[in-house]
Amino acid sequence: MPTLFTKIILGEIQAHKVAETDEFLAFLDIHPLRMGHVLVIPKTEIDYIFDMPDALYANMMLFAKIVAKAIKIAIPCTKVGVAVIGLEVPHTHIHLIPMDSVADMDFSQAKLNPTDVELNEIALKILNAMRKI
Repeated sequence: MPTLFTKIILGEIQAHKVAETDEFLAFLDIHPLRMGHVLVIPKTEIDYIFDMPDALYANMMLFAKIVAKAIKIAIPCTKVGVAVIGLEVPHTHIHLIPMDSVADMDFSQAKLNPTDVELNEIALKILNAMRKI
């Protein structure tokens, strides 16, 4: 059975995409820790990040680096934090989270519930920042 992320890749579920290649997709988390929280996934359905072939893993990290630079341009923050947890969806994913303190990366805190309009605005800001990189 395809994962939630595979359904996003296939276009069966809508997502606020901010970057895409043949191998990877980056899109906004719909329940972010902070506005601008992005998920980076491989288009190949692999559950555990460390089961990824080396080249795919390395390429995903390079893709995430480009997306993180765009987030930093688009969203006022000190840094963009990186987290890999991988328990909620059995499909490798990297969280890129704009942060000003360690508390911004605390996954036990309440998630935000932005509107579709707010998500569209943030996605557009990141998309425009991608053009500057």
